[in-house]
Amino acid sequence: MHSSMWSVTNRKQTKLLGVFTNPILKSGTSDSREHWFAVGEYKKLPNEVGGRETTLPEHVADEMQSLLDAYRAKKRITLDDIIEFHVRFETIHPFQDGNGRIGRLIIFKECLHWNIVPFIIYDTMKMYYYRGLQEWQKEKGFLRDTCLTAQDIFKQYLEYFRIPYTNGNVEV
Repeated sequence: MHSSMWSVTNRKQTKLLGVFTNPILKSGTSDSREHWFAVGEYKKLPNEVGGRETTLPEHVADEMQSLLDAYRAKKRITLDDIIEFHVRFETIHPFQDGNGRIGRLIIFKECLHWNIVPFIIYDTMKMYYYRGLQEWQKEKGFLRDTCLTAQDIFKQYLEYFRIPYTNGNVEV
């Protein structure tokens, strides 16, 4: 049961990993006590990210379904596909709060699922990450290079713990 909760590619799962991690991240916080804050549900009020408007609450379910359908239709997923999914997820910004953390968890999980070396966006990289998100439609290199740099850091951990990988992918 738990493995299907984590799978973006599971066709029965329509609300994604975020519905399960959002309550973990937000339960017991001051936000969770607000009547307008929908812990574990899609947002009820409009929000923004980096000064940019996001999908209106009444359109979130349809936009998320469209995103999931497009992603699931792919036969093979590449790092660029995962990044594109992430950018669209962050543009929709389906939850009231915690979207960035949830989105980056999805990146990590999908990299593992597709045998791609995963990565973590560290605080020292956030400025480049945010610029990459903002510029993705015009210039994909900013975000791609930030992710590849983060992946290079993660590869150092793999090498330290003697976990083999080839061509950017973890060996199974």
